Amino acid sequence: MAYIFNLHFLSLFLSFTFAIASFSTRDAAVLLRVKNTQLADPDGLLNDWADSLTPCNWTAITCDNRTLDIVSIDFTDFGSLAGPFPADFCRIQTLRYLSIANNYFNGSIPLTSFSLCSHVTFLNISSNVFVGKLPEFQPRFVNLTVLDVSYNNFTGEIPTSIGESLLLEVMDFSANYFSGALPESLTNLTELRTFLGPENPSLSGPLPENIGRLKKLETFRISATNLSGGIPDSIGDLSSIKSIDLSTNSLTGGIPDSIGRLKSLEHLWFYDNNLSGELPDVFSNLTSLLQFDASLNNFTGKLPTSLAGLHLQSLAVNDNQLEGEIPTVLSSNPKLTELKLFNNKFSGPLPKDLGENSDLEDFDVSGNQLQGPLPPNLCYKKKLQKFLCFNNKLSGDIPMSYGDCKSIYSVRTFNNELSGEIPSGFLSSSALQFIDISNNRFQGTIPASISHSTNIEALVISGNGFSGDLPAGICSLHEIVEMDLSNNQFSGALPTCLTNLKKLGKLNLQLNQFTGEIPNGVNSWARLSSLNISNNKLSGEIPNQIGHLPSLNYFDLAGNSFSGKIPDSLTNLKLNILNLSNNNLEGEIPTGLESKVFASSLIGNPKLCSQDLKPFHRCKKSKSISYVLVAILSSLAFFLIVSLVWILIKAKLFNRNKGLWKITSFQRVGFKEQEVLTSLMESNIIGMGGSGKVYRVTLKTGQTVAVKKLYGVHRSPETESEFQAEMETLGQIRHKNIVKLLFGSVGDDFRALVYEYMENGSLGDMLHVDPKGGYLLDWSKRFEIALGAAQGLAYLHHDCVPSIVHRDVKSNNILLDEELRPRVADFGLAKMLQLEAKESDGAMSRVAGSYGYIAPEYAYTMKVTEKSDVYSFGVVLMELVTGKRPSDTSFDENKDIVKWVTEAALSGEGGWRDLCQLIDPKMNCSSCDYEEIEKVLNVALQCTSAFPINRPSMRKVVELLKDHSTTPTK
Repeated sequence: MAYIFNLHFLSLFLSFTFAIASFSTRDAAVLLRVKNTQLADPDGLLNDWADSLTPCNWTAITCDNRTLDIVSIDFTDFGSLAGPFPADFCRIQTLRYLSIANNYFNGSIPLTSFSLCSHVTFLNISSNVFVGKLPEFQPRFVNLTVLDVSYNNFTGEIPTSIGESLLLEVMDFSANYFSGALPESLTNLTELRTFLGPENPSLSGPLPENIGRLKKLETFRISATNLSGGIPDSIGDLSSIKSIDLSTNSLTGGIPDSIGRLKSLEHLWFYDNNLSGELPDVFSNLTSLLQFDASLNNFTGKLPTSLAGLHLQSLAVNDNQLEGEIPTVLSSNPKLTELKLFNNKFSGPLPKDLGENSDLEDFDVSGNQLQGPLPPNLCYKKKLQKFLCFNNKLSGDIPMSYGDCKSIYSVRTFNNELSGEIPSGFLSSSALQFIDISNNRFQGTIPASISHSTNIEALVISGNGFSGDLPAGICSLHEIVEMDLSNNQFSGALPTCLTNLKKLGKLNLQLNQFTGEIPNGVNSWARLSSLNISNNKLSGEIPNQIGHLPSLNYFDLAGNSFSGKIPDSLTNLKLNILNLSNNNLEGEIPTGLESKVFASSLIGNPKLCSQDLKPFHRCKKSKSISYVLVAILSSLAFFLIVSLVWILIKAKLFNRNKGLWKITSFQRVGFKEQEVLTSLMESNIIGMGGSGKVYRVTLKTGQTVAVKKLYGVHRSPETESEFQAEMETLGQIRHKNIVKLLFGSVGDDFRALVYEYMENGSLGDMLHVDPKGGYLLDWSKRFEIALGAAQGLAYLHHDCVPSIVHRDVKSNNILLDEELRPRVADFGLAKMLQLEAKESDGAMSRVAGSYGYIAPEYAYTMKVTEKSDVYSFGVVLMELVTGKRPSDTSFDENKDIVKWVTEAALSGEGGWRDLCQLIDPKMNCSSCDYEEIEKVLNVALQCTSAFPINRPSMRKVVELLKDHSTTPTK
């Protein structure tokens, strides 16, 4: 009997073993079939997948320890796998965990394939390149607990069927292009703990009315979308919620009183919406709240005491219409590190005990109506970093204790009524980077100890009563970019060591009592763009070196006692502002300045003379017959030329009914605009395009300008649109790395734009057309071009209001002057983001950009943002290193420069594969810095990330390039 039992047991055991082997063999075959037919594995990460009955030891495979069933496939962060959605993996019925996150899987996901995975519990397909609609969850994904589809390019609406996956605990839809409203079915997911949906700019409509049904929800983040409507009252029923982020949407209405019931809440962000009304005084029970941000809305009324009395780490209600006094209870908060109340209507005094009880780091109450003294112990804990209270009515001295605050790096107290002397030590910290205390009533001298502030970049103390000599210690500020000491009572000579400040970009010393001469050696100020030393008691001659400063465009020394001749070298400068008036200058006015444009800039110098510029007296010349003959012949020639020009004007540009052109000037020029327009002859054409012609015009002054003449404006709305875009953008821009628009002209049948002329044409031509161009650009020059162009784009994105997107960044739109310094040009497609936001959907009506430079998301969204410019700039960086066009003929089919460089990056082990093979052979790399080139290529890869959210801002790009630079930049 025992024998029969053992035989039966053995039979069952063998049957079970064979069943396991059968399942194992079948599942292994599924894995191998997907690997061999659907996956691209350039790095051989799955090379250990081979014919075997035991796939449990294969890379990325996890099996059940008891049954040996395959339960998990995890490709997370492999980084190089590619192919379509590997749905066939889901034919393994025991599979519960599937992650392919952070790879290059792509294409759309068919419903039939997606449905195979309805039995999995964990599905992560984030950070890939999937497109199209996310399929419906049919049949029902009844076991699904985690779903992550973030950082892809999905479009269309979020499937309503997701609301039937009732076990879902985590949902992440971040950084896609989903549109439409959040489905109400989401409120069925009563097990949900985390819902993430930020960075979906086309999501719209209201929040689900019954959002409060999600009793287990802890994190709810759906920022940077386009949600509208009010915040549902049911939000107060989210009893487990810890973090709510509804920032950067279009929500309206007020904050519901029910928010006061969320006792577990730690983070509440409503900033950058259209919310209004008063902040409800219902926060007393929110004892767990650490961060509250309702800035950039339209809230009115007072700051609730129940909110101010919480132990918050961060309180931000800036940019609203709040009023009344700041509650004194704020001072008792022991956790407060960040207080942002700026741009409201707060009045009265600041709470006197602010800073005594907390590690306050960021303090900004600027742009209010505050009065009275500064809190004496604001930096009591020695942690304060940002101290901003400008544009108020604060008065009294800066407390002496502030002199011991060595943690501050930014001080901005301008436009107040503060007085007294600055405490010793306040200007003597190595942490200090920016200080603007202008337009107050401060007195005293600049202490010699300012030499300790070696990291300061901006020192603005204008409009006060400071006096005395400038200490020599001011010359130790080697990082300084802006120094504005104007409108004070400083005296004495200018320290000769000022010329050691080689990063100086703006120096303003006007309206003081300085004496002596301009120091020798000003040629070291290679970055100086603005020099104003007017209305002092300075004397001596104007140094000839000033005329050779490459960046100077604002020069004012009026109201002094300068003597001698005006240096001819000043005519080399491309000045927006020149003022030499009211001095003792003498001699003949240089030819380049003999223009009515500069007449007012030269008056008040009675010893100056000119041949024909009024009101200056005529310079004395020899009366020999030869000079008289020359004068007569010159007059005759001039008369003939004027007559010829008049005939041309009358024949070509007059119209009986509509008259001459209309001219709009944007820069101060030393020539007559009409002279340019009458020189648009065929012999001056240097380029032609579909919308017009480009002319090179040399003027009587010797100056050369470039003219873009657009035609067919009545037949082509696009041409007119380009003209208006260029006028609107370039007309308001002043930056050394953006081409200057001098003036625009509107005629009956044409439009003309006149720019400064760039002697070396475009970067694209230098790299790809001119046979010698690439050889002229060594690595240091290419790096300077990259950094300069990046700074120009960063100015457009971050410093213009509203921000400007170029939309056609490419090497052909980066022009180079005679010293190969870059200027971003051609703003025909540029768009102001504020205007774009007012359009119905923000989509472009026609293709914006050039082939090879267009960001991949454009194909799915037809929308261009700052991150589109960043992508295009990344392509330009690759061009600069490799010398290849974006779609070079040397590339394989279906490959562009981004893919080519990316593959080179991925193929190296811990570094770049064959870096030398990537570098432009026309570059003389005997002195190349390969480490710097590699780092620049890494910046280019960040810029050309497939996901816009992963690309750095242009301001960050500038920082990265500077951080990576070993090349001295000018």
